Amino acid sequence: MAQPHGAQNPFKDPSIKNEKGIGPTSTNAPMSMPSANSTLVSVPLEKKIEPSALENQTSIWAGYEQDVLPPKENARWLRNLRHQIMYLYRRLFGIVFVTNLGIFIAVAANFENTNSSYIGKVVIGNLFGAILMRQDYVIDAFFVVCTSVPRSWPLWIRRILARVYHIGGLHSGAGASGTLWLLLFSIKASIEVARGEGGASGATLVVTFVILALLFLLLIFAHPTLRKKFHDSFEATHRFLGWSATALVWIQIILLTNDYRGDTPLRTALLHSAPFWLIIVATISLALPWIRLKKVPVRCEKLSNHAVRMYFDYGTLPSIYTPGAGSFVRLSDAPLTEWHSFATMPEPGKTGFSLVVSRAGDWTIKMISKPPSHIWKRGIPTYGVMKIAPMFRRLVVVATGSGIGPCTAAIMEKKIPIRVLWTAPNVRETFGDKLVDSILEANPESVIYNTRQHGKPDMVKLTYRLVTEFKAEAVVIISNQTLTEKVVYGMMSRGIPAFGAIWDS
Repeated sequence: MAQPHGAQNPFKDPSIKNEKGIGPTSTNAPMSMPSANSTLVSVPLEKKIEPSALENQTSIWAGYEQDVLPPKENARWLRNLRHQIMYLYRRLFGIVFVTNLGIFIAVAANFENTNSSYIGKVVIGNLFGAILMRQDYVIDAFFVVCTSVPRSWPLWIRRILARVYHIGGLHSGAGASGTLWLLLFSIKASIEVARGEGGASGATLVVTFVILALLFLLLIFAHPTLRKKFHDSFEATHRFLGWSATALVWIQIILLTNDYRGDTPLRTALLHSAPFWLIIVATISLALPWIRLKKVPVRCEKLSNHAVRMYFDYGTLPSIYTPGAGSFVRLSDAPLTEWHSFATMPEPGKTGFSLVVSRAGDWTIKMISKPPSHIWKRGIPTYGVMKIAPMFRRLVVVATGSGIGPCTAAIMEKKIPIRVLWTAPNVRETFGDKLVDSILEANPESVIYNTRQHGKPDMVKLTYRLVTEFKAEAVVIISNQTLTEKVVYGMMSRGIPAFGAIWDS
């Protein structure tokens, strides 16, 4: 997937006045003059404005279809490798996996002199890392640290740190590595049991094979193709198989510690065992979100047959649930079987938050047709890609449909100059006057493109025009996977930092 990477930025061209990384004073592509029959795309027109303003808006935004985009940077094979094949998530996965593979080869080369206890410690270390990298507090800590850099720092540093949402690559890399090490552990344990010369016991070996089977099933269902096609099944297997594997790892650690304790009492051996303490921390990490499982009251406002807006009042909830801008929450009406993540829309100076649920499947259709009075909420608000918005001096935010939800908090905060591009069919009829007017009030120059009236736009051209007109440092897009990848690649391949969700969970 095309994701932000340290590509050469045209905004650093010495011929362009941009010492602070704010953007070009001239474009690399010629901007066509609007024709009389150009498509109108500016949506302050959705509000009542003076004819003079209407004429001005037309001259600014019309005719983008005739814009000529600048050529893409680098050879095709190189930019595809950097922005599509080896984007940061996969690079982080590769770093973890290749490092483990190097140690794995060294251990395998000295296999006869290595016991199963040593290999078991490496297994637990990797599984511990995999679990921790999916913990809400750990994720939030990464985001807080990486997004705390001042905007005065060079753009190349900020755009690298802004890719913090790729840390899922560490999770998957550690998980895959742990499974590989467990395979080696099972081989070594089998040899020790067969020789009967001490080491792992038969009980340890049996538990190991069951864990190995569970982890292989987890990896199979976590493959991007299967995860996308059978997402509900992926969620269920990841949850229940993960819990089962964790419970069995507890048993495995106790059995293995007992196998190698010698004359030391088991209790003492466990207290001095690193894997024992790692599994305790990992179990606490898994349990924390469920400890905070709560059925909370919700006030629903049906916007249309396509969307419903849910309001949560934190006067009835602990302060730990208070979301920050750029965060999301997990909701469910059946907490053991399925969960759905939604971006929060907190309003500055007000308690609580709201979110928009739009039609996207059976669960969302149910929420829209029969809005609930109470709903289950798990864990704490967790940061997502929109948390990076304040890292840039000027930003273009692109949203399609209900993708405007995650962007709303950043728009309302007004921490930085933002130009909004929101495309959706019949915006007011679908999402209601209240939401549309609140966005236009906070960001009067928002461009809201009615796809029902004007058809689907060329999002790469339209986004590029906004970037050059607004002199933006970067682009953040919240949309479906196909369009997100297209726009991010379209910008990144032309040297413009662009960021969008990567669908890794």
